[in-house]
Amino acid sequence: MDAEPTTSNKKNEKYNINNQRLIAESGGRCMSTQAMQSLYDFRQNNLLCDAILRLEDGGVFPIHRAILSACSTYFRTLFTTTLHSREKTDVLLPGVTSPIMNLLLEYAYLRSIDVNRENVCELLTTADYLSIVGVLDLCCDYLRDNLAPENCIGVMRFARQHFCKKLENDAYRFIVGHFVEIEETDPTGARAYHGLAVVGFDIYVIGGFDGVDYFNSCRCFNAVTKVWREVAPMNARRCYVSVAVLNNLVYAMGGYDGYHRQKTAERYNYKTNQWSLIASMNVQRSDASATTLNDKIYITGGFDGHDCMNTAEVYDPSTNQWTMITAMRSRRSGVSCISYHGCVYVIGGFNGISRMCSGEKYKPSTNSWSHIPDMYNPRSNFAIEVIDDMIFAIGGFNGVTTTYQVECYDEKTNEWYEATDMNICRSALSACVIMGLPNVYDYIHKHRERLMEEKRQKLLAHEVRRNQQQQQEQQQTRQTSQFGPIIPTPPPLPR
Repeated sequence: MDAEPTTSNKKNEKYNINNQRLIAESGGRCMSTQAMQSLYDFRQNNLLCDAILRLEDGGVFPIHRAILSACSTYFRTLFTTTLHSREKTDVLLPGVTSPIMNLLLEYAYLRSIDVNRENVCELLTTADYLSIVGVLDLCCDYLRDNLAPENCIGVMRFARQHFCKKLENDAYRFIVGHFVEIEETDPTGARAYHGLAVVGFDIYVIGGFDGVDYFNSCRCFNAVTKVWREVAPMNARRCYVSVAVLNNLVYAMGGYDGYHRQKTAERYNYKTNQWSLIASMNVQRSDASATTLNDKIYITGGFDGHDCMNTAEVYDPSTNQWTMITAMRSRRSGVSCISYHGCVYVIGGFNGISRMCSGEKYKPSTNSWSHIPDMYNPRSNFAIEVIDDMIFAIGGFNGVTTTYQVECYDEKTNEWYEATDMNICRSALSACVIMGLPNVYDYIHKHRERLMEEKRQKLLAHEVRRNQQQQQEQQQTRQTSQFGPIIPTPPPLPR
């Protein structure tokens, strides 16, 4: 006679049943986890696959068209449309990276995905591009659950760029609910994505955004008297505005007024306290960056309302004319640029998919761009300045969170170095240098000597590591020349 099932056996049976439960349902049809796992194993071993996805970084992914079509209207249209003369079985997907594609395929087959602070923005952007609504919702949920005063404005802007209306509204409500908390970072009133300009000892804060309103107002802070005052407003509201100073005139270009990206530009004369319009740029730009070189103003990158841009142009005040120059090698919005050693250096930014750590420099005499070494940290919407004959990249947004990290580039060594970090995480910030400030010691950190020593020790440690790496490379080169080329061991065969 059979024994009555024990409580332990019942629990195991229940667990096994739950393990076989359906994880995806549509119109009464469903698949079990075991069946989906089998299909996923087939894909990993290239069994019964009927198409290939190719990526620009060299990634190749065999897939089952039916599985991808079930979770993505993009793939459903691609694989079922009758517009092609023959079936699409070999597809190139531009702008998608292999790690992100691996995660998306895991979701398509298993309905599981690891969303974290390192990948959420790139995942959301790619899921939006490929119309994978399930991943899009999971990314929005993650960003919503991790809203904080340090990132809420960036999340709202990011959601708006990708038409995630619910996430945008939730971020906006968070900003309103925590406004005092956010405002405390600026005692004169919250303002981000503004421009910054220096004339004499006066620092001008131009345009910007406080989470609710887009500004045409401008503030002026005198670094000697330490007094704030309002100055004449611009002719247009400008958030994500680009600002430069040439011959003691402040130029404000492009930006976003809450409705349209702009190509208008204007300049401010502090002697008359008046803004006047100048010639408009050739294209609309917000979130671009501007600098001056050889009595001209250069503006680079930006966002035109549809795409991140790689174009750049130069303004000649003597002719009141903008001229397009050679386009940059990469698309860059939220970029920072600065003149340095006779060139225009363009660093970081957002290419439409991820934050960047790359940089390039423009040489006016040859009208050409060339690559410079990458920063240690990807970032957009950060501050940039030249101090002690080095370029400093300060704060910004790394794609997931606001950062306090600072690093500097020295052209003599053609290298980036870590610098002393800020005390507070900041994004959408600006920085400036004031020469000959009589009360400069009022602004020097009281523990400056200790901080400088810490920085010196970091630089020494970095130099030791670099020398060790060079010695290892030289040793390997000598071994190779002595014994002939070293043939690497082939990787193990896939199981």
